Amino acid sequence: DNACPPSLSPDLSSYIGVVGVLAKLGYAVAFPDYQGLGTKGIHPYADSKTAGLNMIDAVRALHRTFPDISNRWAAVGGSQGGGAAWGADEQAAAYAPELSLVAAAATSPPTDLSGLVDKAQEGTLTAEQGAVTQAIIESLARLHPDLDRDDYRHGTAKEYWDVMSDCSDATAYRRGEAIKRLGPHDFAPDSADAAMHLRDLLLKWAIPQKPLSAPLYVWYGGQDPFIDAAWTKAGIQRACDLGGSITIDFDPNGGHNPPTGDKVLAWIADRFAGKPAVNDCK
Repeated sequence: DNACPPSLSPDLSSYIGVVGVLAKLGYAVAFPDYQGLGTKGIHPYADSKTAGLNMIDAVRALHRTFPDISNRWAAVGGSQGGGAAWGADEQAAAYAPELSLVAAAATSPPTDLSGLVDKAQEGTLTAEQGAVTQAIIESLARLHPDLDRDDYRHGTAKEYWDVMSDCSDATAYRRGEAIKRLGPHDFAPDSADAAMHLRDLLLKWAIPQKPLSAPLYVWYGGQDPFIDAAWTKAGIQRACDLGGSITIDFDPNGGHNPPTGDKVLAWIADRFAGKPAVNDCK
């Protein structure tokens, strides 16, 4: 994990272009390393609440470093960052009342990933979901010593486990090749108890966990190979039931990333301008 933080990457883990666009638009940008990346500790991969708190703390650090910037802010992210933005939206009101969150935008956010356990049992994980499952199991095994990796890793997954757990640039090619070789049952839990244990831990990480602090924009695609659209739809419905204001942008033919960031940027700009957000929960 100490080799993984964006802050130690020359191009911010390929996000330097995004940061540049936001800066040119006049935004002060906080781009956080999540907990356990680059520092001592364990990275709780796919824990959106923790990542959301990390995002809020990054904004606090930015404001403390540059006290002249506004205390009004927006959370924006995609995939794991989408979960972080959503998590920040849920935590902001109580955790950081000194800051004023105007909105959050999340593309392809991981809401409830416990469905990965069912797909691992059924042998229906996509290759992309296999990689996600491996990272989750490794993270949870570090956090919970009672979780035995060998209850979930078989075949290619067991053979290349260390390679897939290495996030350094030096192993990127080998990691990609290992992921391509994953079999349909490489992450199948060995027992019903092992499946329940993993599912329960993932449910504790699932969002929503509490009502939103500000309007939320969610984009997701019907052909996302990482996150099943049904999981995102169900998460949105749960957040709506808690009374949230959510602008929903579903692309039935979309994959894991929106074609451009224009709609997200325009939606965020409207929130800073004080325009009311469309609430698709109603």
